[in-house]
Amino acid sequence: MVLGGSELGSEFARHDLIDEYRLYVHPVVIGRGTPALRPSDAKVALDLVETRRFGNGVVLLRYAKLAP
Repeated sequence: MVLGGSELGSEFARHDLIDEYRLYVHPVVIGRGTPALRPSDAKVALDLVETRRFGNGVVLLRYAKLAP
């Protein structure tokens, strides 16, 4: 299942239901924006498993959650 949005993503993260994070970085400087997830003190160990550059300059960073 793929989901998006800071509120829904934060709830899934809070309940430890996310196995993989896919971050799409857009090369635009806007100064402000909505955080991908709400602030949390929880630490999540991640492993970068894929990067992909698209023709429009967007970069995909795919991280898998490491087993505890």
